[in-house]
Amino acid sequence: MSYDRRRVRWRYPFTAALVLVVVGLGALQAPDVWERHRHPLRYEREIAAASTQHGIDPYLVTAVINAESGFDPRQRSPKGALGLMQLMPPTAEEVAARLGMDTPLAEGALYEPALSIELGTAHLATLVRRYGDAETAIAAYNAGAARVDEWLIGGSIAHVIDYPETRAFADRVLAEREIYVRLYPGAFQEE
Repeated sequence: MSYDRRRVRWRYPFTAALVLVVVGLGALQAPDVWERHRHPLRYEREIAAASTQHGIDPYLVTAVINAESGFDPRQRSPKGALGLMQLMPPTAEEVAARLGMDTPLAEGALYEPALSIELGTAHLATLVRRYGDAETAIAAYNAGAARVDEWLIGGSIAHVIDYPETRAFADRVLAEREIYVRLYPGAFQEE
C-alpha cells in the first residue's frame, strides 16, 4: 500500500475543522460549561455550614474562595496567606481564639479546607457586621481592617480605596458572587 501525502494533508484540516465545529456548537448550547470551569464549586457542605453558623451569604464566601485561591486548598501567597480563604496565620489564630478553638493552630492547619472555610467565613462575617456592607468588608478582608478604617475617614469605601489590588479584588469578588448565584442556583439550600 502506498502512502499518499496529499490525501493525509487534506483529511487532517477537514477533521480538525469538523472537531472545532462540533466543539463550538456544544459550547453554544452549554456556555455555562466554560464558566463553571472558571468558577468551580467545591466544598459546598462546608461553605453552607459555616455560612449558616456565621450568618453570611454563602455565595459571597464562595466568591472570596475563588478569588483568593481558585479552590486550591494548598495555595500560599507571597505574603504568607494560606489555604482556600488565604488567611494570614495571625488573623487565623485571632479568629480561632474568638471561636473558642484550641490555639495555636498546628503548622499547615490552614491547608485543611474545612478549617480554612470556618475561620475565613467567621472573619468575613465579622467584617460584614462591622462595616455593614459587602464591598467594605471585602476591602477589609484584603487590605486589613485598620487600613480600611483609615480610608473611611475620607468618605465611602467606593471612592477611597487606595490600593489598586484591593479595588480589583473587591470588584472581582462582587462580580463573581453574581456569577456563582447564576451558575449554581440553590447550591446552598437546606436538604
